[in-house]
Amino acid sequence: MAQFSGKTLVQWLVATLLIALLGGAQAVVLCNIDSSQLNLCRAAVTGQNPPPPDEKCCAVIRQANLPCPCRYKSILPLIGIKPEKALALPGKCGLQSPPNC
Repeated sequence: MAQFSGKTLVQWLVATLLIALLGGAQAVVLCNIDSSQLNLCRAAVTGQNPPPPDEKCCAVIRQANLPCPCRYKSILPLIGIKPEKALALPGKCGLQSPPNC
């Protein structure tokens, strides 16, 4: 049986949670964002040339605990989200991006 580090296990658990959330499971609050609202920003963080976030997405970002998503940036590609695009959302919504993210 393979051994997993604690960090790897947490990443896989979070990835599984995010995939379940985006797949239509019951809403859960993660980083102060209700998972049912995540799709409001999906277009702005996927694809080669995503559009800028719209006002609905920015409203979600404004309520988020902004340092929190920094911990999950390594697993975002697993669910089709480009980390650099996701972490740029606060700035595009007129907010200060978290330092050292």
